Amino acid sequence: MKRKVLVVFVMIVSLQLYSQKVLQLEDCRQMALTHNKSLKMAQESVNAARELKKAAFTQFLPNFSANGTYAWNQKNLSLLSEDALLPVGSKMADGSFGFTADQVSNKWTLINGQPVPLDATNTPFNPKTSPEKIQWKGYALLPKSAMEFDIKNVFAGSIGFIQPIFMGGKIKELYNLAGYGENLALAQQENKVSDLILEVDEAYWRVVSIDNKVKLAIEYRHLIAQLDSDVNIMIEEGVATKSEALKIKVKLNEADITLTKAEDGLTLSKMALNQLCGMPLDDTYTLGDQDLSDETMTQLIPIEQALSNRAEIKALTQAENMARSNEKIMISRFLPNIALAGNYLISNPNSFNGYKNEFGGMFTVGVVANVPLFHFGERIHTLNAAKSQHRLATFQTEEAKEKMQLQIKQSSYKVAESMKKKVSTQHNIEQAEENLRYATEGFQEGVITSSDLLGAQTAWLSAKSDNIDANIDTKLCNLYLAKSQGTLKAPENTTQTTKTKK
Repeated sequence: MKRKVLVVFVMIVSLQLYSQKVLQLEDCRQMALTHNKSLKMAQESVNAARELKKAAFTQFLPNFSANGTYAWNQKNLSLLSEDALLPVGSKMADGSFGFTADQVSNKWTLINGQPVPLDATNTPFNPKTSPEKIQWKGYALLPKSAMEFDIKNVFAGSIGFIQPIFMGGKIKELYNLAGYGENLALAQQENKVSDLILEVDEAYWRVVSIDNKVKLAIEYRHLIAQLDSDVNIMIEEGVATKSEALKIKVKLNEADITLTKAEDGLTLSKMALNQLCGMPLDDTYTLGDQDLSDETMTQLIPIEQALSNRAEIKALTQAENMARSNEKIMISRFLPNIALAGNYLISNPNSFNGYKNEFGGMFTVGVVANVPLFHFGERIHTLNAAKSQHRLATFQTEEAKEKMQLQIKQSSYKVAESMKKKVSTQHNIEQAEENLRYATEGFQEGVITSSDLLGAQTAWLSAKSDNIDANIDTKLCNLYLAKSQGTLKAPENTTQTTKTKK
């Protein structure tokens, strides 16, 4: 029985130790970066842009394709409408077609000592200019069926390539455009990472702030409760009145209400941080910076370096590059396009061998050129529009840089102001604690009333609360300065880590 009790006790202690999880700021950042859906979508956008860049590169390479077709025709192809009769002549000495006297029935006569044929009216004629007047003795039959081709079933196919030679530079600019698109997606992803880290840090320090306010509220309530106990004893001794006790009761109730609100606020703030980090909403833990002891200051860097760090400037620069490439693409539309083409053609019927019903083919290689001539100014207008878009992108980048410079200056001033406020509130705490100590001693000696002691306790509470706010404000101002300088980056180690308190 004792062994079972010991085992249960050990299990309970182990569970308590496990639940006392300590989360550092870097842990929260890493968990949020792993969990966040927007970052996953941004990564997919980067992957898509990278694939589009690879696709754009393939435009430099030849494009191979194959085509095939089949057609059924109702009728055959015939080059003659009826049988044809071809005259039978002779090949002359000069290689031309002609005839001799015994191959025609025409009569002949001599003109200037040269024999000349006579037509049916016995009129001399030139057989080359009037061949229809020749009276042939022999004819060769060319039947209609000999010039008829079977095209009822036609098969045709081709396989070939097209290799761009000169496209006015548009392929190069399309590839550059795809590269700028990838860089733009990376810049947008970097900006989302920076925004998420900013949101996580704000939630983290909000929890730290409220947690310290809860501890302060507990300490303040303890002071009021101690005073309430002391006054009740003094009432029993007859040195205090019930009126004083009622005032203290009111303050004690107010302290309870403040503590309840602070605890509720802490629970809700932890839920918000849990949601960002991808943890269960009811998960419990403590934060490593709850004592506000870490004093990390953001260092100022040169303005030009800060602007080059900003993801927004990177995105605007890529947008400007894309506008420049688009302008060059519009210019390329005025230039000729030249491409090398090669094909292998095959068909059935075979048109290369008597139009037989068999497959036959041939290779072809050639150069294709397209020269734009006139389009009623359409390309001029699109070029002007592209130039305006380029100038617009340049102006947007310059305007963003001016605003970011102002933002960096304002953030640096706020950091200095928060540091002064922090030092001031620290002095106020020292004075308030000294005042509370004198008031407590005076009350115990009976020279100070409970109302004066309540006032000292309230002043102590206000000074402590202001100091917590000043510390958190310093953290946030440094955070905003890092964001404005573009140094708020994702941690190198993106694995989720937690520490267990032992």
